Amino acid sequence: MVLSPKLIEISKMKFFILLTSFIYFSSCSYYSLAGSIPTHIKSVYIPLFENQTSEFDLAENITDRIIEQFNQTGLLKIEDKANSSSILKGTIKNISNGPYTYSKNESISEYRYKIDIQIEWYDIKYDKNILKSNYSGFGAYGMSGDIGSDGIDNDSDGKIDTDDDDEFGEPRSFATKVAMQKIAEDIINDIMTTW
Repeated sequence: MVLSPKLIEISKMKFFILLTSFIYFSSCSYYSLAGSIPTHIKSVYIPLFENQTSEFDLAENITDRIIEQFNQTGLLKIEDKANSSSILKGTIKNISNGPYTYSKNESISEYRYKIDIQIEWYDIKYDKNILKSNYSGFGAYGMSGDIGSDGIDNDSDGKIDTDDDDEFGEPRSFATKVAMQKIAEDIINDIMTTW
């Protein structure tokens, strides 16, 4: 059977329209479904994280950092427990602070401060956990006392010292902030992609 050129052209056009429609609707459905939170969840209550470490003020600081991340992204409104549709509870399980890299002469050139936490995101309306996961974050620092000239990428952003305008402050405190920020960002990303 031989098809006329006009019939072939119509078939190609139909195929092109079908293919374009498929790609369009596939990409739209992915975009609209991945990262959508159930419509009844509009807010989150974040109580003070439980601290199973001996690190003073860590629970307050990490809870504040996570609340700040929610406020910056506008993902969910922060509410008190009575007015919230979900609860995000956290437990700081462990901190470690020790040598990470060594120089050629086997002296310590970089320390790593790491925080391990567990969170549970709970749907109040349906009385169930939506997300339960473990997170870790770390920051690096040297012993020079000046993170602006220690030759280390302290916040893992690919920039070192004078090329990185946010590397300043006391080394261990900066590493702690970096670790908390990484955890806060990972939690937000997981909540956005849970559904």
